[in-house]
Amino acid sequence: MPLTDTTVKKAKAGTKARKLYDERGLFLIISRNGGKWWRFKYRFDGKEKLLSFGTYPDVNLKDARDLRDESRKQVSAGIDPGEYRKAKKYAKEGRLANSFEIVAREWFNKYSINWSPSHADRTIRRLERDVFPWIGGEPISDIDAPMMLPVIRRIEKRGALETAHRALGNCGQVFRYAVATGRAERDPSVDLRGALPPAKGKHFAAVTEPKLVAEILRAIDGYEGSLIVACALRLAPLVFVRPGELRKAEWAGIDFDNAEWRYLVTKTETQHIVPLSRQAIEILKEIEPLTGRGRYIFPSARGKGRPMSDNAILAAMRRMGIGKEEMSGHGFRAMARTILDEVLGVRPDFIEHQLAHAVRDPNGRAYNRTAHLPERKKMMQDWADYLDKLKAGADVIPILRGAKK
Repeated sequence: MPLTDTTVKKAKAGTKARKLYDERGLFLIISRNGGKWWRFKYRFDGKEKLLSFGTYPDVNLKDARDLRDESRKQVSAGIDPGEYRKAKKYAKEGRLANSFEIVAREWFNKYSINWSPSHADRTIRRLERDVFPWIGGEPISDIDAPMMLPVIRRIEKRGALETAHRALGNCGQVFRYAVATGRAERDPSVDLRGALPPAKGKHFAAVTEPKLVAEILRAIDGYEGSLIVACALRLAPLVFVRPGELRKAEWAGIDFDNAEWRYLVTKTETQHIVPLSRQAIEILKEIEPLTGRGRYIFPSARGKGRPMSDNAILAAMRRMGIGKEEMSGHGFRAMARTILDEVLGVRPDFIEHQLAHAVRDPNGRAYNRTAHLPERKKMMQDWADYLDKLKAGADVIPILRGAKK
């Protein structure tokens, strides 16, 4: 039931804070000391957010509803009411409309709609924590490389070199947006290329020696947990996709007739095709009666409306005694890349295509998702057959580092 003026006025404090709900996201929080705070819950870019509308009785029920309706209109128009409020606050404080922070938030609101919620959250927090406090209030057209360098160096000095590189990249994106919208003449971040030492790539634990791979595969086949996790574990080395892509796999993307799995690559937002081996098809057919009526192939244990947690496969491997220094979810990709190349002699560009990496031909053109598809289908079946032989204890060829091929 919607709130009434009488309900709001007579609401009393309890032993702990409680909420009284109105309509369309508006609710009232009553603190333990009797304070009454209006809050509005909304979703923007797939993420749940909260906005404060002040306290009662300074803001009465009608005022709160008016503020809610105004905020809902902003959401419908593609405007985040929380970010809009910040921009108004900055303008009232005298901050320049073309300050770095104002332009950066405008850039963020425009482009983050196409990002994953986690990536968007990391990006804006990085700017808020490491950049805005130092150059956020400066006119963006006045910022040059010498002004930026101490900002980036400050991040580097605390040992967060990769974050420093990412922050510099984000600043470059903001500057280029400012150039495109006529508020800056150039991107000064390009002058800082080479100012930071290269960030060391993050290496995920992976087993690549065939004898050790055989042990991992046999351990996976002996897993005694839930069927959903067991099938995900068995499918992971066969398809060697990114862990997030496996756990979010949807039945709608599976084509049994053509033995293909099609989905959108998370890193590049491009379509990708995974040819399915006979063994992969068998695993999917095994789990289809259990989850085939839902959206996700591997749904969460907490509800079929969301995918398996990102920790489910890792936790299962740890329970089987596979240590974090031995194998990670990403490790199946390194395992496949190494053995397909160094043991099975598959052409590297076929492997890179199947890994959904940005492979280009000699003329600089990006291959499309169907490039080398017949060869990749053969490769995926050969790979599955090879893994079966490893599990069965067949003689394996050790990888000879540095050997000529």
